[in-house]
Amino acid sequence: MISLLDHPSISGKYLFPQNRKLKRPFVVHVNNVELACFHRIVDNSGFTLIHFHGNGEAVVDYVPFMADVFEDMGLNQLFVEYRAYGGSSGEAKLVAMLADGEAVMQAAGIAPEQAVVFGRSIGSLYAIELAHRQPSVAGLIIESGIADPYERFLAYSYLESSGISESDVKAEVAKHFNHQSKLAGYTNPLLILHAENDRLIDMSHAERNEAWAGSKTKRLVRFPKGDHNTIFPANMNPYIAAVKEFVEGLGR
Repeated sequence: MISLLDHPSISGKYLFPQNRKLKRPFVVHVNNVELACFHRIVDNSGFTLIHFHGNGEAVVDYVPFMADVFEDMGLNQLFVEYRAYGGSSGEAKLVAMLADGEAVMQAAGIAPEQAVVFGRSIGSLYAIELAHRQPSVAGLIIESGIADPYERFLAYSYLESSGISESDVKAEVAKHFNHQSKLAGYTNPLLILHAENDRLIDMSHAERNEAWAGSKTKRLVRFPKGDHNTIFPANMNPYIAAVKEFVEGLGR
């Protein structure tokens, strides 16, 4: 059954497919859809960072620069591309894409225990979902992430014209994006990165995600500089240092 969250009045306001493409993608077939991802192996015995980007980005935006940053940390990389983004086929829909991360991870032959899952902005929905489906992943990193998508889905959606009620949206979010419940079942290390001046997704989202997580080891790093879209360039050195420290701690 198709979720009403996949209706254009909602998904179409939060997913903005970008046509920038990788030259040689790692193509994964999921339910008659081709996902044009990026996969690079640095060390067969090492951790692989599985990355989900923001809604106005594409995997190619992270290659090679961010891929090289993660390689310098000794990490293999798997950047998951969304449907209709980059060179991927299909339609970008919030709920329909929930299982894609797990399918890509399995296609790449990555064991959960060797995976570090990373979600930026709307990518946090898919990173949290993957950690929920595979709770034995070695680590979870949420950057500028969303705690309660219900708040975000009502902000810009045009529900009246589509005949969708707020109560229906709330029920669907509780069914598919209950981050409090999903994070409660995740007990491995968690790192949350968030800019104090983020005006799109405020700090309360980061605080709730940290509080909800069942992780025995969890850390929220607050960056005083930058905002939602400049958190990395405005805090490059401490940002990289936080991720590096987190990854190195996983091997102890």
